Amino acid sequence: MSIDVHTDVIPFRQAVRAWFLISLQTFGGPAGQIAVMQRTLVEERRWIGQQRFNHALNYCMLLPGPEAQQLAIYVGWLLNGTRGGLVAGTLFVLPGMLALLALSAVYVLWQDTAVVTALFAGIAPAVLAIVAQAVIRVARRSLTHPILVVTAVAAFAALALFGVPFPMVIAFAALVGWTAHKLAPHAFKPGNGHGGEDGPAPLISDDALHHARPSRRSAVRVLAVGLAAWWLPVAAVALLTGTDSVFTTQGLFFSGTALVTFGGAYAVLAFVAQRAVETYAWLSPGEMVRGLAMAETTPGPLIMVVQFVAFLGAYRDPGALPPWGGALVGALLTTWVTFVPCFLFIFLGAPYVERLRHNRAISAALTGITASVVGVIANLALYFSEHTLFARTFTWEAGPLHVQLPELGTASPVALAITVAALVMTFTLKWPMLRILAICAVLGMGTALLP
Repeated sequence: MSIDVHTDVIPFRQAVRAWFLISLQTFGGPAGQIAVMQRTLVEERRWIGQQRFNHALNYCMLLPGPEAQQLAIYVGWLLNGTRGGLVAGTLFVLPGMLALLALSAVYVLWQDTAVVTALFAGIAPAVLAIVAQAVIRVARRSLTHPILVVTAVAAFAALALFGVPFPMVIAFAALVGWTAHKLAPHAFKPGNGHGGEDGPAPLISDDALHHARPSRRSAVRVLAVGLAAWWLPVAAVALLTGTDSVFTTQGLFFSGTALVTFGGAYAVLAFVAQRAVETYAWLSPGEMVRGLAMAETTPGPLIMVVQFVAFLGAYRDPGALPPWGGALVGALLTTWVTFVPCFLFIFLGAPYVERLRHNRAISAALTGITASVVGVIANLALYFSEHTLFARTFTWEAGPLHVQLPELGTASPVALAITVAALVMTFTLKWPMLRILAICAVLGMGTALLP
């Protein structure tokens, strides 16, 4: 079977509606976002097989930038070509961008987001249920061999207990998969064409191959268009406002961070916070923490916090522009240079990655990465749980151990109660996720009325 590059796998309007609904549920960082796409695209709509989904995710895990958004671009490209990738990637970040833009304006005006905080205090526990479901389902369908189970556990332990850098975890997992294939070529048997799940075969089966053949001409064209789209706004801002303006500085700085964000936003946020607070003085340390809290409880990638950073920095130093106009320009430019590279990486690399589907050695290496992804999601789920259910955490160190632990006395009874309700609605009642998110949001809003 093959996927025709000139034909939509599903009607384009139907795809747009689906990506819009997905975009409204992308809470909880990459773990929650991957969970939403797993549930919607693989399990409910049956648009793509589990192994094809994993193959795309494996490639995205190797790239800098938000892997969940890149996964959306990749799957959108498989379903509807270039326009599908553009729509999927854009819609993935649009609700979060608008929400954080509004919250940034509220913060500047009143610096009091108590009601909004209460709203997202209800949504955050619902995300825990999404993530828990993702860990279970992805593990059940991806860890098909004892070696893969050990790889997943080792990845979780390396991240959660020893603080091993994310790129090292991914590289080791790929080495394990490749070595296992060399030593036991038949250990990892291919699936049955649609991931082994019950139900109808997906529209893009596990053995499907995209017709888009990689070529030097197409790569040069994609590279030229992508680089122009990425850098022309930065050049325009530099010409109009000067090379020493806050807008030019933000455009260059956040373009650089887009190239080094391996392992998710947490891997680069410490560097961003240090430079934004200490070097550029765009905001205070406390404001950086509040911006991170906003980004964690709005839809979209967590790296969207850079928009809040740029908004405050440009509002306070707008140059010749009015403060609100400067804040808007800084926020939109920063969002642009942060996410446009993701489209470039996918459109440039996806045709080549597609041809690797039937290379057994490389597929085995990517299978090892799939196993490590289970551990990565589990580690992110642990991190998110600690920061949702507890007000404070501390780092416990003993030799090579480097563990983040919650302060038990800071547990939130409200968050615990809403989390239990969300788990019941997810696993027992099996309600749709949008309904669960809405109910938990209402419960969170109710907490604002508590003394």
